[in-house]
Amino acid sequence: MRISAFRKAHFNAAHRLHNPNWSDEKNSQIFGLCNNPHYHGHNYEMEVKVTGEVDPETGYLIDLKILKDIIKEEVENRFDHKNLNIEVEEFKNLNPTAENICYVIWQKIRAKLDDRYELSVRLYETPRNFVEYPA
Repeated sequence: MRISAFRKAHFNAAHRLHNPNWSDEKNSQIFGLCNNPHYHGHNYEMEVKVTGEVDPETGYLIDLKILKDIIKEEVENRFDHKNLNIEVEEFKNLNPTAENICYVIWQKIRAKLDDRYELSVRLYETPRNFVEYPA
C-alpha cells in the first residue's frame, strides 16, 4: 500500500532579502520591507511529507519519531532563533527567500532520509504565504 505521512514543525528566524550585486535603491524597490538592513523575523511553519510503501511487518510507512528527530537535527537546531543571513552557512551567499529556505530544508532532510521515500516540504513564511518543494 502506498501512502503519505506528514510531520509539522516550526522555527523562528530573522533574515534580510538582499542582492549584493544591486544598488540599495534596487534592493529596496524589489524587496521592500524585507530588505531592512536591520533584518526582520518570521515564525516559520513547515510540513514535511514522506510518501512510499507501508512496511508489511511494522505497518509503518516511516517511524514518525525518526522523521521528528531528522527535522529537529537538520532544521530546528540549525535555523531556530537564528539570523539566517549571518548564522546559517547555506545562506552566507544565498538569498534566504522562502523559496531558497524551503529548498535548503528539503536538501538537508533528503540527505538523511532513506532513498525509498519521496519527500516534499511545504514552508509557511506567513499563514497566507507559503512555498513547496518539489512543486
